[in-house]
Amino acid sequence: MDRRFFIKAIPMAGIASSIGSEKGVLKAMAAEKPLLGDRAYNLELMIRICRPVIEQLSKGQLKATMPTEVAPNYSKPVEKVTYLEAFGRTLAGIAPWLELGDDNTSEAGKRLAMLEMTRKAIAMAVDPASPDYMNFTGKFDAQPLVDGAFLAHGLLRAPKQVWAQLPAKTQQQVIDGLVSLRSIKAYTSNWVLFSAIIEAMLLKFGADWDRKPIDFAVQKIIEWYKGDSMYGDGAHFHYDYYNSFVIQPMLVDVLKVMAEKEESSKANYELALKRMQRYAAILERQISPEGTFPIVGRSMPYRNAAFQALAQIALEEKLPEELSPAQVRCALTAVNKRIFEAPGTFDKKGWLQIGFCGHQPDIADVYTSTGSLYLCSTGFLALGLPPAHPFWSAPAQLWTTAKVYSGAMVKKDHAIDY
Repeated sequence: MDRRFFIKAIPMAGIASSIGSEKGVLKAMAAEKPLLGDRAYNLELMIRICRPVIEQLSKGQLKATMPTEVAPNYSKPVEKVTYLEAFGRTLAGIAPWLELGDDNTSEAGKRLAMLEMTRKAIAMAVDPASPDYMNFTGKFDAQPLVDGAFLAHGLLRAPKQVWAQLPAKTQQQVIDGLVSLRSIKAYTSNWVLFSAIIEAMLLKFGADWDRKPIDFAVQKIIEWYKGDSMYGDGAHFHYDYYNSFVIQPMLVDVLKVMAEKEESSKANYELALKRMQRYAAILERQISPEGTFPIVGRSMPYRNAAFQALAQIALEEKLPEELSPAQVRCALTAVNKRIFEAPGTFDKKGWLQIGFCGHQPDIADVYTSTGSLYLCSTGFLALGLPPAHPFWSAPAQLWTTAKVYSGAMVKKDHAIDY
């Protein structure tokens, strides 16, 4: 492990000893500051996570090199689903950073190299003649619908630098693969959004699309709204992070495309966005002064993907007024340090291992394999903001719980009624 990029999270004792002094906690944070700044730290971590998937796929060697670790009692044909899981999820997270293109910054060289590999990787994934050609059918399992959706979401997040730069043949092969997923019937749960985001991506890029899955998904998700920004995963409420893993990011982006194409009311998008802003504020309050957060519900091996909705709101520059960009940056960085520095997070060849804070197979659900883990890349969406943006350039600030436990003034919280 390269210790330049991985340091200890702020110890609880450091927080406790500074109670009553916000400046004291910031001083403690500074003392624990990595040799790299927050952006460089997060960027190197994201690349460390994503590069094995993208690089090996770009060479047509993903199936030959990626481990296929599975959860206890795993219930899927892993060889038929895990590779699209890994790539679709990886692209969904790294795409906003790729979309920055050549911005004449010090990180541009890394980005251009990753862009070239990503375009080659997409071609390998959808070319029937490729050794890494992926399964876009429901012949063996319904799982490809899930990860075709994440692939589509990633392409929506990088329309200029990824989608527009693909050869026409590759674009058509992507479209063909995604259209073939229409044969898979979505479960009446968050899955309805997988069909919807695929159709939204086809609409966005001028392909033939079907509005029925979109209308059905939007209708059901709105029907399942429980209040104070939270949607049910189906008719019932689940206390987990699926509002962040899937529901709110995909709902907002589906409605955004529909509004842009004048296929739906802009008011629908704006309402979903307001709810996600409130949800982002709730997520930020879940992060403890030590960079931990509640381990509750299924799919915890997705790790920091629990904060995809917060990262997306930051990326869109639409944080609620009570959250400054700097405090969100510091909160998310604290989470990443706490999770990804744990021994066992990566294997000896750099692939993620099943777990939440290290290698913990028993925390996984029966559908979890190595590929599933790469949804954690969506916790890095804010890297799609330029390095000079205040999110990255403003001085460090405490996040909500760190402020409260340092004795600083914090305004009261309140539910929303829409």
